[in-house]
Amino acid sequence: MNILGNLLSHSVQTSSSNKRRKGIEIKSPREIGIMRQASKIVATILKEISQTMEPGMTTADVDAYAEKRIREMGAKPSFKGYHGFPASICSSINNEVVHGIPSAKKVIRAGDVVKIDTGAYYEGFHGDSCITIAVGEVTPEAAKLIRVAEEALYKGIEQVKAGNYLMDLAGAIQDCVVANGFTVVEDFTGHGVGRNLHEEPSVFNFRTREMPNVKLRAGMTLAIEPILNAGSKFTRTLADKWTAVTVDNALSAQFEHTVLVTEDGYEILTDRALV
Repeated sequence: MNILGNLLSHSVQTSSSNKRRKGIEIKSPREIGIMRQASKIVATILKEISQTMEPGMTTADVDAYAEKRIREMGAKPSFKGYHGFPASICSSINNEVVHGIPSAKKVIRAGDVVKIDTGAYYEGFHGDSCITIAVGEVTPEAAKLIRVAEEALYKGIEQVKAGNYLMDLAGAIQDCVVANGFTVVEDFTGHGVGRNLHEEPSVFNFRTREMPNVKLRAGMTLAIEPILNAGSKFTRTLADKWTAVTVDNALSAQFEHTVLVTEDGYEILTDRALV
């Protein structure tokens, strides 16, 4: 789940047992084990949703299913009630970029590009992931946008290892997106994740000097989540104060994984191929 900058400034809970550097938590082996389970729950649900979504369903149907499955697996929905968000998933369709609110009035149709973002809170830790689903046959542009969004995520993840920097992965994501003729949404970023759904550091998908270029350390856990638009990179927020849409009504796509930084690389905690 992305979040608006003014919400990202929340204070992070502290613990004397946590190693911290500039507000960034380094997870212990025990904590990483719990995060693996929280992330497995998220990966399982997103895989199930991707296999069962079909035209005629509503986004409220998908939300109810996700909440039911999260609770069945012994966790709680990370998103529900978070800063007042009313649901267990964000469901954003076509030109909706992020934070779409599920509704019984929103019917999923053939040809739609549907982003489903969800999180699970399990034994004190969160897992967080997002997928974009092509519903039935989509346009060639939509298919390319979805493919490049996922490719950009993995280009960023490939840069993750202790000793590398956040701008290494941000640059890899940006270069992939631009080379394919799309734009990177700059209004929303990835983030650290763990005891809190949103922790330091902010994980940018584009090169910037506006934030510190944090050096990665083993034990950091990051929610990496590039968002791509087919047109303008700019967004606006609807009257519900959550749903962000493209300013030109162009399509948008997003993929996200919770990723553990290791000494020699990374571990994708929300890997759907493992569930």
